[in-house]
Amino acid sequence: MNDSKARLRVKRKIIIESVFVFFIAISPFLYKIYDFMPKEPEETISIFGFVIDNHGFSDVATYFWFLMSKIIPLYLMVFWFMTAKNWWYHIILIPIAMYAFQVFEVVFDSDDYVDTENIWWLLPILMVIIPIVYFIRIKLYDKYVHGIDLEAMEAELKGLKDKQQAMKEKEDLKNSKKSISSENQRELKNVDTSRA
Repeated sequence: MNDSKARLRVKRKIIIESVFVFFIAISPFLYKIYDFMPKEPEETISIFGFVIDNHGFSDVATYFWFLMSKIIPLYLMVFWFMTAKNWWYHIILIPIAMYAFQVFEVVFDSDDYVDTENIWWLLPILMVIIPIVYFIRIKLYDKYVHGIDLEAMEAELKGLKDKQQAMKEKEDLKNSKKSISSENQRELKNVDTSRA
């Protein structure tokens, strides 16, 4: 059962990585797709039933050039984020958010200006991601540079507390034995005095 799950997991991983490799390999060709778009100002193109016009650019080719210059880095950074194993990979979310906002602005905004107010949209994301990454950095810095391992310190403190608790219990047991022993001796003396 575990062997079939492991095979399925490996197969799924190979498929996902193959998709990543495919899209990375075709990224230069996707970027150059604007060369095949109409260059006349009023021309449109229909792709899968969607009619695409120039969206305020001089022509559809310029629109696709601008759009691909945002989409390709966006999906490459998403792949990087999904496959990164570094401690700082969360910081990649910042350029991902920036490119996502820029694509959103190009596709859905109706004015003639692009890449204008993106920094204001990014501020809330920056305010969350930067402290998280900095906190991770501090923990790693303390552990590997200063040699402060908080988990090891907590384990050592727990061990000391357990040892103190055991010593206290041992002392309490010793005291209770002494009190029982002294009571027994008093009873023996009482018994001896009553016999005499």
